[in-house]
Amino acid sequence: MKQDTFTVETHTGNRDLTAVVRRIGDDVLVAVWGGERPHIGAVAAAQPRPSLKDPARRSASASVLCYVGHKEDLLAREIALAVASRVNAAAVVTAGIHWDNLDQDGIDQVVRNSRLLLNSILERLADGDHPESLSEK
Repeated sequence: MKQDTFTVETHTGNRDLTAVVRRIGDDVLVAVWGGERPHIGAVAAAQPRPSLKDPARRSASASVLCYVGHKEDLLAREIALAVASRVNAAAVVTAGIHWDNLDQDGIDQVVRNSRLLLNSILERLADGDHPESLSEK
């Protein structure tokens, strides 16, 4: 069974995030964290399916669990849906990000960094035809 792991990070210098991505067989497990107190605030599980608008295209559906008082559900869902549809496999994403007293500018930066992180994850997974590219050297 293929079990490749890699880490991606943002490097904006402000509200940076980290993700560890693990291929488990054909499926993908992603843990995203950042801030002063990383944790698990939300979990999203996505499954690929044909697009409802165009069955020739692939999309995904997701279920999300968000712990009370946490707000990482949309971030976890977005990453899980993108990963599942891109690699045509089940994807589970955990997310836990916390900075004290985060203002709207800080929240906006976390959202921008989460999208940078997602793009890095998808780029690395796209190289999945070459398993050695997924393993940390």
